[in-house]
Amino acid sequence: MGREQELQAIINRIGGLDEAAVSAAAQRLDSLTKPPGSLGKLEEVVKQLAGITGQAIPPVERKAVVVMAGDHGVCEEGVSAFPQEVTSQMVANFLSGGAAVNVLARQAGAEVICVDIGMASPLKHPGLLQRNVRRGTANMAKGPAMRREEAVEAILTGVIIAEELARRGVELLATGEMGIGNTTASAAVYSVLAGVPVEDAAGRGTGINDERLGHKIEVIARSVKLNEPDAADPIDVLAKVGGLEIAGLTGLILGAAAERRPIVIDGFISSAAALAAARLCPASVSYMIGSHQSHERGHSKLLDEIGLTPVLRLDMRLGEGTGAVLAFHLIEAAVRLQSEMATFESAGVAKG
Repeated sequence: MGREQELQAIINRIGGLDEAAVSAAAQRLDSLTKPPGSLGKLEEVVKQLAGITGQAIPPVERKAVVVMAGDHGVCEEGVSAFPQEVTSQMVANFLSGGAAVNVLARQAGAEVICVDIGMASPLKHPGLLQRNVRRGTANMAKGPAMRREEAVEAILTGVIIAEELARRGVELLATGEMGIGNTTASAAVYSVLAGVPVEDAAGRGTGINDERLGHKIEVIARSVKLNEPDAADPIDVLAKVGGLEIAGLTGLILGAAAERRPIVIDGFISSAAALAAARLCPASVSYMIGSHQSHERGHSKLLDEIGLTPVLRLDMRLGEGTGAVLAFHLIEAAVRLQSEMATFESAGVAKG
């Protein structure tokens, strides 16, 4: 069996939600001491989690955010405010526990798992998952970012990590990433898959000025025109104008869905990966939870394209998985309400 056939076999395992569990969760929610539907989005989250896990009170105690790291050859075009070496420097920061995602994950009781899936420079650390597919992508402004086979391998790498975490008992996953230049690749992926103009897809990323933003838009448009990615073939899009960490997150999402694990989607880059996953397998969207609406241009419409509603709007644009980890708190709160609130019957309260 070829690698693409392996990927298709995994996609074929992804089914719909357990409607009996959704119904059981809804019945319990309506029995709690509150007006029906009064907890709003929290109730929707509980029902979705029940449908994913098959349990009316779904388990979310063991949590992990997977930070995929990869470099981008398109940085040669001057599209970022930071040099490419910041990717490996920030990964070292993650591994030492000093980044924003580490702080938020500690508060949420979540594990941070760092993966070298496409860093340009090797980094040796016992805590780093060494899953490098290639040492950074090529410059997509001069040709394809990677070969199709490499994109497939990166997707399958993400799938395998999701499977490994499921076997370890992780119950709730989140997407995170690190890669200087990855808002450029993500904007290209979004633009092609959704058919939106590049100028509506590309934002300021690391905080570039108007002049550099105009240049970034021109580089993306030139890359798309040169490579002619096929919008009907998400793998082709990821290979030609995507990134290794974006493809890895696509696989992580598909793997989580195949393992019936909920996965919280972070910001713009993670959402581009989620859109690719949705195009490869529409059923996978039922396993995704939108965490926050990024300050990055186009993120709101990108979420709409996937069919996700964010639970937070904090004007964040850091990435790393920070918004997704913040959403862990609300997800856990929703489940605790389902588990710990008294029912009308147990509390002796008259039901309206």
